[in-house]
Amino acid sequence: MRTIPAGTRRTPRLRAALLALLIAGAGTSLSGAPAQAAPRMDTSQFKGVNWADPRDNFADDPVVLSGLSLSDSYAQTYTKSSRVISAFRANLGANTVRLPINPYTVNGTYWKSYRAVIDAASAKGFKVILSYWEGTGPRKDGFIDDQATYWPMWNTVVKAYKNDRNVYFEPMNEPHGYTDTEWADLAAKWLDTYSSVPRNRVFVSGAGYNDHVTTVCADPRLKGTYLSLHHYGFWKEYATYDQWVADLKVRIGDCANRTVADEFGAHMTTGFDYNKPAPDNNFVNYMQAVTDTFRELKMGSVYWPGLRTGDTYSLQTLTGDPARPWLATTNQSGADRLAWAWGRGKAVRP
Repeated sequence: MRTIPAGTRRTPRLRAALLALLIAGAGTSLSGAPAQAAPRMDTSQFKGVNWADPRDNFADDPVVLSGLSLSDSYAQTYTKSSRVISAFRANLGANTVRLPINPYTVNGTYWKSYRAVIDAASAKGFKVILSYWEGTGPRKDGFIDDQATYWPMWNTVVKAYKNDRNVYFEPMNEPHGYTDTEWADLAAKWLDTYSSVPRNRVFVSGAGYNDHVTTVCADPRLKGTYLSLHHYGFWKEYATYDQWVADLKVRIGDCANRTVADEFGAHMTTGFDYNKPAPDNNFVNYMQAVTDTFRELKMGSVYWPGLRTGDTYSLQTLTGDPARPWLATTNQSGADRLAWAWGRGKAVRP
């Protein structure tokens, strides 16, 4: 998710900085010890993309992914999804897709068809990350919209997929309405509620806009889960390559062994060449810095978005017959940087 103005993202970062100061002043060891003690989890296995609704997944009705239709049957959705997933693999080398859910999608009639997206991806061996997204307008406030529909939604999803080892659960996307402590409490409640789900199939979002994982990493109640981080170039008007590396690493702290960047992205349809250094270009600096860092830290990463109609960040675009879609790459240099982050390809910098 990248449409929130950069200014609104500063508050959680400032809150995190103040929290870090308080922790340091109190002489506690919350920032790092549990993460260092935990065994390494293989986050590099997640090489993926987000597949999104053209509205950015914030919706007060069912989410309908780009290329799909609310009127599609299960069979039609399965056919389309199978081809899109195959194109993600063929064009990018991806093995993971992150998908949105909300109560309107799961608790209503569309769930029968939407399940075909998950089923098709899993059948092709893809890892599927299911993340709850809040609504839009006044509901887009960083809080769960309605507890009375949120928990039944997860009851349905967990019951359907807890035995599918390809499916992972992310209790909430960008929980910026909550303090770091409140969010950790809610994540712990989710884990307690669905204790039958193995912890290594749960992604706990970083606090704020998923913009730092240090506090959730330090909470022993969340031990054994993956942590999801979001990181975007538009958060700064300009930064050098080295400044972007430093910015990313401070948000991860000592927690790279559990962290997957399940949203990061930059302009792909505007002609930027991410395979050449361009020190004056903020987004080139950013994209090269983060992909180099993901590779260095052996972190998994899930690009935003692999496919979203109308988004200049989209790395793929729909082609061919709408009933049997395929995808084309919008920026090969962007795809090359993903390949580098995922352990293939060539470096830009020596």
